[in-house]
Amino acid sequence: MNWRKSTYSSGGDGDTCVEIAELPTRTAVRDSKVPTRATLSFPTLSFTALVEHIKGDRVPR
Repeated sequence: MNWRKSTYSSGGDGDTCVEIAELPTRTAVRDSKVPTRATLSFPTLSFTALVEHIKGDRVPR
């Protein structure tokens, strides 16, 4: 898999990074600080909808 750091990952110490890998029908997500641990995988359309929802700042606070 080709992992890349999310463009929305940032932090004061640079330690809050999320990486994603685009697969044919899914998007995989992992924590860059511990890449050997569990990876989450979402159907691409669901992942895209989640990102668009977050970008729209419609997440309950």
